[in-house]
Amino acid sequence: MDPSSADYDMKRSSDTIYHVEVCQDPHSTARNKDISTHVKNYLQGKQLSNRDLVITEYDDPFLKQHVSKIEISDIKLSQHETISVSESVFHYHVYQLQEDGPGTEELDEEDLAAANHWILPSRDFHGLWDSLVFDEDIKTRLLSPPGTGKTSLCKALAQKLCIRLSDRFTYGQLVEINSHSLFSKWFSESGKLVMKMFQKIQELIDEPDALVESLTAARKGAMSGNEPSDAIRVVNAVLTQIDQIKKYPNVIILTTSNVTGAIDLAFVDRADIKQYIGPPSPSAIYSIYRSCILELTKCRILTSGQSVLDMRSLEFMRFVENNVSKDSLQLREIAVKSYGLSGRTLRKLPFIAHSMFIQKSEATLQEFLVALDKAVQQQFKERNDLTRDS
Repeated sequence: MDPSSADYDMKRSSDTIYHVEVCQDPHSTARNKDISTHVKNYLQGKQLSNRDLVITEYDDPFLKQHVSKIEISDIKLSQHETISVSESVFHYHVYQLQEDGPGTEELDEEDLAAANHWILPSRDFHGLWDSLVFDEDIKTRLLSPPGTGKTSLCKALAQKLCIRLSDRFTYGQLVEINSHSLFSKWFSESGKLVMKMFQKIQELIDEPDALVESLTAARKGAMSGNEPSDAIRVVNAVLTQIDQIKKYPNVIILTTSNVTGAIDLAFVDRADIKQYIGPPSPSAIYSIYRSCILELTKCRILTSGQSVLDMRSLEFMRFVENNVSKDSLQLREIAVKSYGLSGRTLRKLPFIAHSMFIQKSEATLQEFLVALDKAVQQQFKERNDLTRDS
C-alpha cells in the first residue's frame, strides 16, 4: 500500500508504555501533581499522530501559563501511524530546567579543576538526548537498568534519568570528573587525590533528595608520564571508593573509554551494564543526515524539493523509486558511502557541504544532496592522505 495515500492508517499497539515528559515553565511555581492532572486531561481522548509528539501550544490557560513543552518521548511514528490515548498507558514526568551553567570542583594541591558540577535537569543538556542516533535500541536499554559520542550519551542519559525519576528525587547532580586531575605531579600522591575527589562526591550523596551521577572519561593518555606504581595506586583507590558508595540508592557512576583493551578487569567486573558503541551504520547515518536536512529546511537554508522520508517509510515502500522517494533514496546512497565516518564527522558534513560546495545562502534539496556527496568523498580522500603520510 502506498504510504503517501491519505486513506492509509495504522494504529500503534496499546501494549506499549509511553513516557510523557512535561517541561515546566522556568517561572512557574505550580505543583507537579497539578501540572500532570492538566496534561492528562488535555491529552485525554486524543488520537496522536507524528506531529503531536511535541506540543508547545495549547488552548488550556493553565498549560499556557505553566508548561513550556509536552513531549511523548522516545517514539517514532510513520506518516499515518497514530496512538490512541484512551487505549494506551502513559507515565507522566514533570521537570523544570536549571538555568545555571556548571560550577567547578577543585582539589587544594592542584591547579587543575578536578570536576565540573551541574544541577540537573540542566538547560545545557536540553535536547541532547534526542539529537543522538544509534543503530541498536541503546537509549531505551540504558533507561531500564537493573534496580556518537560516548560522553554526550552519558550526559544525555544523566539528564534523562533525572527527568524520569522526578517522582523519587527532587533534582539531580552531575559531576564530570577530569581524570587527568587525579594524577599528581608528585609521586605517590595520586591515590590521595582520588580520595579527596570522592569525599566531595560523598558530600553530595548525603543529600537524600538528589540523584548523583558521576561521569569519568578514561583515555590512554591519562596514564602516560606517570610511574606504573602510581597508576596502580590510582586504580586501587578508585575501586575502593566505588565499593564504598555503591550501597547508596541515589548514585550512578558512568564512565567511557576509547581504549577498551586497557580497562582494568576489576573495574569492568563492577559494572552492571557494559555497552559497546561502534561507528554508525548506514541506517543511523541516514537518520543523522535527515535530521540535519530537516533543520536546514526549518531555517530556510534549503528552499525546495520533496521532503525526506524517514527510514521506516522507505522500508515500507521497499526502496522503490518514485517521485516521492527519489531524493530520499539518493540520501540513502550517500549514507551508505559514508559508512566508517564518526558521528562527530557526520554532524559536520552538512555544514561543510553547504559552505564549500554551495557557497550561497539558499539551495534546493537536490543541490544540497550533490554537495553532501562531494563532502563525503572529500572526507575519505583527506583521511586516506593522512594515513598515507603517516
